[in-house]
Amino acid sequence: MSIKKIAENIKNNMLIIDAHFDLLMDVSIQRENGRKKVIETDYFPRFKQGGINIIIAAIFIDNNYLPEMGLRKALSQISALYEELKESPDRLMLCLNKNDMIEAQKSGKIGFLLSLEGAEPIGTDISLLRVFFELGVRNLGLVWSRRNAVGEGSHFSPIREGRQGGITAFGLQVIEEAERLGMIIDISHLNDEGFLDVIKHSKNTIIASHSNSRVVSNTMRNLTDQQLQSIAIKGGVIGINAVSIIVATEDKKSNLEQYLNHIDHIVDLIGIDHVGIGLDLCDDFFKYVAAESLANMPRKPFDVIAGHQSFPLIIEGLVIRGYKEGEIEKIVGGNFLRLY
Repeated sequence: MSIKKIAENIKNNMLIIDAHFDLLMDVSIQRENGRKKVIETDYFPRFKQGGINIIIAAIFIDNNYLPEMGLRKALSQISALYEELKESPDRLMLCLNKNDMIEAQKSGKIGFLLSLEGAEPIGTDISLLRVFFELGVRNLGLVWSRRNAVGEGSHFSPIREGRQGGITAFGLQVIEEAERLGMIIDISHLNDEGFLDVIKHSKNTIIASHSNSRVVSNTMRNLTDQQLQSIAIKGGVIGINAVSIIVATEDKKSNLEQYLNHIDHIVDLIGIDHVGIGLDLCDDFFKYVAAESLANMPRKPFDVIAGHQSFPLIIEGLVIRGYKEGEIEKIVGGNFLRLY
């Protein structure tokens, strides 16, 4: 059987989870401009073509809306998803747990599980965690690449700032309450000091939904071998990120082969049970970034695969590198499925 046919068979029969996609910001903005069925029209065909079954839909708040409008924008994004689910009930569904994900695959629908990318929407009101949990949020990314009331983020490139710290007193309360409710703590974007605090104080499994190896690509957004081992000890999973500035330190090396190198390194280091997919695809969203801002970026990010529809190329790459079907099943979805 050819590599393409093996990959096609895997795509069609295995549950595939993308553990991080900033979908809802785009959906919310488009709906505010009068559109409906945004996911069904713009994204559903790509998900189906790529074999994607589950999207962990991140709630991301742009700096321009913080701090005053963080909560409002987060609720607006959740509301936009619920409206989309109502408009396309035969194609889309909300997932809260493993059984829902399996049901999405069986029914041919795309399932969405909600995640906060940064705790900014709760401000300093810990009671709001319960509200987000009741609305379906099951992942809590503590920070994005900035400082909030919980902790501090790891920046993409050096910035002018004072001394960085770890998780705050409020942040420790947030971790405890989130785990009590049943949210999974996500340490992607967290700085090194905060990472050590999470390892020390969290009681449950943690994840890095969209982070890579710092050995393969030396950026602070990626994880050291020791950090990767700490996540594995807690039973967690690392979702491998497909954005160029995370994949490699130079654009010319940011490609699918380097993406697969991250998978190889992390599998060799901590085992096949702790690696997943967290693409963090960003190309669709640069339409919201001003040309001046793009020009000032040290490196303009780009996706190393051309959208979710190209996901089978990752499967083909894993087959070529000698991964067996059972191992690929764990990487593309099985390991994250286990956590829910």
